[in-house]
Amino acid sequence: MTMKVYLSGEIHTDWREQIIEGSKDLDLAFSAPVTDHDASDDCGVAILGAEPNKFWHDHKGAKVNAIRTRHGIENADIVVVRFGEKYKQWNAAFDAGMAAALGKSLIVLSQPDHQHPLKEVHAAALAVAQEPRQVVEILNYVLTGKLPESGALAAE
Repeated sequence: MTMKVYLSGEIHTDWREQIIEGSKDLDLAFSAPVTDHDASDDCGVAILGAEPNKFWHDHKGAKVNAIRTRHGIENADIVVVRFGEKYKQWNAAFDAGMAAALGKSLIVLSQPDHQHPLKEVHAAALAVAQEPRQVVEILNYVLTGKLPESGALAAE
């Protein structure tokens, strides 16, 4: 049984590649939004025509991108949403809310200093991880029932 995982959020680091590589031996199918920042920003006007007003430029792009995002989240078994260090990812918070509203298994990937601003998002998640490796370990456990090889329990 292949589980479908949608990787949402921050696009400026290689966290997706780390999770995909670390999970290569698991029966998982990954999908994600378009992570080419310029393509994502400009898809609406590139396809549907120029807009002199930046609001409508962004509006067109957001709607075209939403076709992929909605499909990915709706069809996912697990949604992983990463909140990065540098930018406030409002779209990631929206994706997490959509996943929660659809009853998807939600894993949030964020740093401890974001705990307060993300408290509601964290409360909706089934797991909150700090490192891509932890997401890989969660996915491995969910599919195999096996704990990480390290053997060290976090609580001890």
